[in-house]
Amino acid sequence: MNLALGVLLGAGLAAIFVAVWRTFRAGPAADTPEATGMQSALHAATSTLPHLRRGLTARTAEMAVPHLLALTGAAAIALADTRAVLAIEGEGREQVRPGDLLSRLLARTPDHRLHIEPRLISSDPTCPLRSAVLAPLVVQGKRAGTVIAFYRTVGRPSQAELRVVQEGASLVSAQVELSVVAEQERRLAQAELRALRAQISPHFIYNALAAIAGEIHARPEDARELLIDFAEFTRYLFRDGRSYVTLGEEIEHVRRYLRLEQARFRDLHVTIEVPDAACDAVVPAMSIQPLVENAVRHGIERRAGSGQVTITARVIGGDVELRVSDDGAGIEPERVPAVLAGAGGGIGLSNVDARLRATFGERYALRIESRLGEGTTAVMTVPNLRGEREELELARTAQV
Repeated sequence: MNLALGVLLGAGLAAIFVAVWRTFRAGPAADTPEATGMQSALHAATSTLPHLRRGLTARTAEMAVPHLLALTGAAAIALADTRAVLAIEGEGREQVRPGDLLSRLLARTPDHRLHIEPRLISSDPTCPLRSAVLAPLVVQGKRAGTVIAFYRTVGRPSQAELRVVQEGASLVSAQVELSVVAEQERRLAQAELRALRAQISPHFIYNALAAIAGEIHARPEDARELLIDFAEFTRYLFRDGRSYVTLGEEIEHVRRYLRLEQARFRDLHVTIEVPDAACDAVVPAMSIQPLVENAVRHGIERRAGSGQVTITARVIGGDVELRVSDDGAGIEPERVPAVLAGAGGGIGLSNVDARLRATFGERYALRIESRLGEGTTAVMTVPNLRGEREELELARTAQV
């Protein structure tokens, strides 16, 4: 979806380039007034992008309309949603009241077609605006608002002017659609995270509590530490509000999980080697523990609780690579795609894989390396976005 919108944005900017070029009829010299005007218009087009990517609101519309005004060269520009005008910039904005002329114009505008008003009649005779073009904003097939361009002269604007308004509306529509997609993806990510939390095995919780109870009389201090680990483990597991955390936070959560498993499996050996340089990398919440749980369940538990789990991380260029390995029986390479798709019950690996690809792109898909008799390794790679957790929370993969 984001790729398609990126193509649409590129096409929109290209169309604006052509329309503005025709409007200015630029000559070959790069420093002519016409070429300078075209460059300013293109700058205005790209300047609307960061504002409207947060959605179509009164605040974002207010920030976008000056750039749309510069782009179109109209006397005034207004942005409206489906209910009311959100912002207006340019000449005559004091005379053009949202409850007066603008409301009547919006009521006459077709859902998906450009509409031209060659002669405006305002209740204020001093209003300098004499004609208007209304271009619909279409988001996911539905009318989401309108761009209104006002002109000083009566009559129909030129074809090039109409094209610039229409392509400017397409650019706005694409940005608003990106904000809708980002919100849908955020809700999907939250749903996926809740599903992952819900599938945490009751069997594991029962066994962890049983292991703690077994230590109470023989090693009460160890039991106390394990109970604290269990409390912190469940608190991290079921907390809400953050879809992204640092690698360091995830590793601490995994350490608690493994200490609880070691209380059950005395012959479970763990090695964790994560350098400080990798700990601030941003990862999806609950992305590593499912990999470790898979290693314990399929590599250790099937061997009567004995074996080795190794977790290592390293910085490779602009990425951080994390590997979770076990020395269990391994799986046939041809079964790896089915395992990543969630075969055999449980959604842990497929959930992590889907969230990595949705957040960072296909090149960051989860990898499984395994051979029969040689154990299994899950390889998770993320871009080293140190300290950018908040940006990811606001917009997942809003990539243009």
